[in-house]
Amino acid sequence: MTKLVYASLLAIAPAAMALPAMAQDNDQCGTVSIAEMNWASAGVAAWVDKIVLEEGYGCNVDLVTGDTMPTFASMNERGQPDIAPEIWANAVKDPLEAALAEGRLIEASKILEDGGVEGWWIPRYVAEAHPEITSVEEALKHPDLFPAPENPARGGVYGCPSGWSCQITTQNLFHALDAEGKGFDLVDTGSAAGLDGSIANAYEREAGWLGYYWAPTAILGRYDMVQLPFEVPVDEAEFLRCTTIPDCPDPKVTSYPVADVYTIVTKNLAETNPVVMGYLGQRTWKNDVVNAILAWQTENQATNEDAAWHFLETFPEIWGGWLSDDVRARVADAI
Repeated sequence: MTKLVYASLLAIAPAAMALPAMAQDNDQCGTVSIAEMNWASAGVAAWVDKIVLEEGYGCNVDLVTGDTMPTFASMNERGQPDIAPEIWANAVKDPLEAALAEGRLIEASKILEDGGVEGWWIPRYVAEAHPEITSVEEALKHPDLFPAPENPARGGVYGCPSGWSCQITTQNLFHALDAEGKGFDLVDTGSAAGLDGSIANAYEREAGWLGYYWAPTAILGRYDMVQLPFEVPVDEAEFLRCTTIPDCPDPKVTSYPVADVYTIVTKNLAETNPVVMGYLGQRTWKNDVVNAILAWQTENQATNEDAAWHFLETFPEIWGGWLSDDVRARVADAI
């Protein structure tokens, strides 16, 4: 079945025609090291890259354990590993900008087409039952629709896990919106599992839920959630001045900025490996695709490798567009 799907793809992948000729030369690939970061979307991306580069281009790919700061520092100072598939730019903003400006590291692609997304969300069944709720501010006019778990007489805004930076932003926006004065309590979910569990529990009961979440994630692949806009645009200066600062005394409302998420490579790889650079320059995916893969991974308790193969089996229209005809055929044969 997979190859039948793939066969139909051959006629609908014009992007492959734009690949540079250098990406066709298998002899230039050699051995490449990729950081398998310790969060799901980046881990799956590392395995997709490994499979495509090995099966499609004949590379030898070594995966090494990674995390944002140690991987960035190792690539910046020692030139290893060669590739970090998913770096959230805001997490290493100043040193990354310096490394890019000085040419030690290279931005190979924007892996998430729509970037890393943060915001406040409600279940779709609530949004459809109450079309008047078109923004966070409108939701805060209805505490009765989003009862707090410990005090149903008041509304609840579910916050980010303790110790995470999003806990700070959620608290500051809660205060900036005067959500308490509008009848809401800020709910401490305690952990990522607690936050996820609160959404699952609400869905089981078709109950109201309002709170912070982000994409790409498995939860947004499993549960149909609607992101509510804030009624003001992004104010990046305010976001840095106050929204991200613990206990900021005078927070103001701002939308969350979308985070740029890049694939970063070392200078050596960029200068010596046109095969890999040609591939990475085409490889990008959207949050809804990643959400779906991560949801499948969670539901099946699958590994990053399993999820990568699942992606290749079920989304040939996505990865097929990254590759030339001959490379795409070799990857399809491996599935």
